Amino acid sequence: MDTAKEYMERAISLAKNGRGFTNPNPLVGAVIVKDGKIIGEGCHEMYGGLHAERNAIKSLKEPADGATIYVTLEPCCHYGKTPPCTEAIIENKIAHVVIGSRDPNPKVAGKGVKALKDAGIKVTEDYMRQECDRLNPVFFHYISTNTPYVVMKYAMTADGKIATKTGKSKWITCVESRDYVQELRSRYMGIMAGIGTVLADDPMLNVRIPGKRNPVRIICDTNLRIPLDGRLCKSADEFPLIVACAENSGDAESASATFQKRDKIEMLKNMEVTVLEIPLSIAPPEQKKMGVGKQGIDLNALMQRLGDMKIDSILLEGGGTLNEGAFRAGIVNEVNAFIAPKIFGGAGRTPVDGVGVEVPDESYELEFIETLAVGSDIMVSYSVKNYK
Repeated sequence: MDTAKEYMERAISLAKNGRGFTNPNPLVGAVIVKDGKIIGEGCHEMYGGLHAERNAIKSLKEPADGATIYVTLEPCCHYGKTPPCTEAIIENKIAHVVIGSRDPNPKVAGKGVKALKDAGIKVTEDYMRQECDRLNPVFFHYISTNTPYVVMKYAMTADGKIATKTGKSKWITCVESRDYVQELRSRYMGIMAGIGTVLADDPMLNVRIPGKRNPVRIICDTNLRIPLDGRLCKSADEFPLIVACAENSGDAESASATFQKRDKIEMLKNMEVTVLEIPLSIAPPEQKKMGVGKQGIDLNALMQRLGDMKIDSILLEGGGTLNEGAFRAGIVNEVNAFIAPKIFGGAGRTPVDGVGVEVPDESYELEFIETLAVGSDIMVSYSVKNYK
């Protein structure tokens, strides 16, 4: 390696090693270069552990005085779970800091750069910023909004079906895609599904890769229908489970129904299930007219509660109903579509139900991120352009 671009590319590659372990902190990589060779490198490996710069300094093969450090995100300058990285850079007499992304965290934003410059260190900002920014859409969103970054994931045929006309969906995608989904689950702090999926499949929603982190399982269950003897509830002591239901609706809910609900909530809590009572969101009039409108929990209110619980990201594995509600609520940031080389045809279900738009101009617009070949399938990633 002998170019700045290659050093920053190495830092980006290192940063990815922290996927699934640093949340709600960002992914960061750092490479220290002196006299044309790498003398230290590291990444932020896990939440609460040393940051990338300190891990790089810890790995030094020789003194770093006069060296250049390439770091994918502005170094921190405040005390958190670890001391400021700017102090370590200054103490080790590093002469030049090349930074990729700017840190939107108010505790850091611009202050890390100022601390380095005040110490007489040369600072280059925004180097390969676009590439570095791609590491942390989750962190940038969460630190700015205090709500989770939501990635909608679904598997469909080449003609856009997620199930046959009889409702069968196992298996649309290949084994490699299903294995890759396990990897995706480990990257996000939460995984969310609707009660329809739970009742139909009795899923576990955990990660089946040894050594990977399991997400918090979140079930949208307006009327609290989740079965106590299902695999989700029975494993709540091992894998965290949150059930989001509608809060009491006053006169619209009978005293008997209220009692039964309170009783079930207590039983769920005794099984170590966290129950969140969320206000209702009313379906739009146009859906009610067509008989497809459903009154469900307010997904924006749910995102605010989950953000307060420091859940920074969610992989949404919902069916068509929950997916439609998520788009309508404006909570979807990214879409990961796994497309299998199959055709179902006919009246099979699609990834997003509901009435749908009347004209193309009303669509939810997506912006292409990347395409990945996974076995015989293709995964296409998009960001949501008109995210609310």
